[in-house]
Amino acid sequence: MKDQFVERESGLHRGLTKGQLTMIGLGGAIGTGLFMGSAIAISYAGPAVILSYVIAAFIAVIMMFSLSEMAVAHPTAGSFGVYAERYLGGWAGFTSRWTYWAAQVIAVGGEAVAVGIYMTYWFPDIPVWIWTLGFGAALIYVNSRSVENFGSFEYWFAMIKVVAIIAFIIFGIAVVLGIGTPAVGFENFTKHEGFMPHGFGGVWMAVLMAIFSFVGVEVIAVTAGEAKDPRTAVPRAMRTMVVRLIVFYFLAMAIMIAVVPWIHAGAKEISQSPFVLVFDHVGITAAAGIMNFVVMTAALSSMNTNLYLTSRMIFSLSRSQFAPDALGKLSKNGTPVNALLLSSLGVAAAALISKISPLAYNYLFGIALFGALYVWLLTLLSHLKFRKLWEARGGETLPVRAPLFPVLQIIGVVLIAAILITMGLDAEFWNISWIVGVPWLLFLTLIYYTKYKKKLGTANTDDTEKTA
Repeated sequence: MKDQFVERESGLHRGLTKGQLTMIGLGGAIGTGLFMGSAIAISYAGPAVILSYVIAAFIAVIMMFSLSEMAVAHPTAGSFGVYAERYLGGWAGFTSRWTYWAAQVIAVGGEAVAVGIYMTYWFPDIPVWIWTLGFGAALIYVNSRSVENFGSFEYWFAMIKVVAIIAFIIFGIAVVLGIGTPAVGFENFTKHEGFMPHGFGGVWMAVLMAIFSFVGVEVIAVTAGEAKDPRTAVPRAMRTMVVRLIVFYFLAMAIMIAVVPWIHAGAKEISQSPFVLVFDHVGITAAAGIMNFVVMTAALSSMNTNLYLTSRMIFSLSRSQFAPDALGKLSKNGTPVNALLLSSLGVAAAALISKISPLAYNYLFGIALFGALYVWLLTLLSHLKFRKLWEARGGETLPVRAPLFPVLQIIGVVLIAAILITMGLDAEFWNISWIVGVPWLLFLTLIYYTKYKKKLGTANTDDTEKTA
């Protein structure tokens, strides 16, 4: 039986290979959350930031197993938004896709601000907003081309930062152990008030930034609608990507803490990546410049992937009749250009905010994280319903299954809810997520129940019962 939720989003070209899917996933996740946001995380937890990344990685792994299982069963560009619609109802599908779109549009803006900050390393007299708009326009053009071109571009973009992180880890291990250079050792893990200077409270606050470092891994589920062989490509790409991310993040953070005292690497107002500080700290200025180029490339790569994500979310909303029909149209090369242009608004907004506030990066990512975690929460709830219905109706055995179901999913829901509550209670800057996020969800709810509930709500529920 044809899956009508997949059929309605047909027309996108299935041109992404297994290798491109993995690199696109890495490109979406390895961005400023690690290269720049790590400074915020370190300022909260000190050396114990490593524990924060353990907690964040645990949540990400739970979510990825759940998402990959559903993506193989229903390979569609709407991904988690479609799953929420199918298994939780029209309201969930409507709010999850629009919220994710808004969150990633803001994230694109945040990445654009970061690129501008990186460029001031070489050109301190040129305002951040000029770089933000310039690079944003270039990436909008790249995304307007065919998905094959996007896949190739992002593959090599992501490859640069993967190779750079590996080189950084090798260099860092040599510096720490004293291979060809005086050994730095591990004393920085316990200096300056010890391993956990701010207690577990600091570790938990750092989870907020650490979890953002894993936001973007869900892009592989979105690419399922344009993958050549989603049944094998999607689960393979998700497994290899998560393992690589965990290894990269933990080793990179451990090296950073070992080489640079955490009181210097951590900062709430960011002017430079901690990765660049590592090379500056050991006196290799030229390498610091190279690393700055790499972290800038990482931000551009993440921007590129997020533009892809946002355009597909709007495309999916349009095909679900939750957005204007024009946004669901495809160009001759199979690209939703109208959806892309609408999604590009985040770059312009970021340029404006970067002129207004020195904490632009913090505010943008606080808001974006709220939206991303809301979607992760609905994804886990969708999977709880998905597995129950799939098995009850004799669905085929899937090539990937989430382990320890439903225990891990319930733990994931509790942890994500706890993070969201923590963000709302923070008075420094994370509460901006609730100040903006809660009214946004209320606005979407109002729109859904006044405009779409009567028109589509009942139909969506009926379709769910017929096709689940």
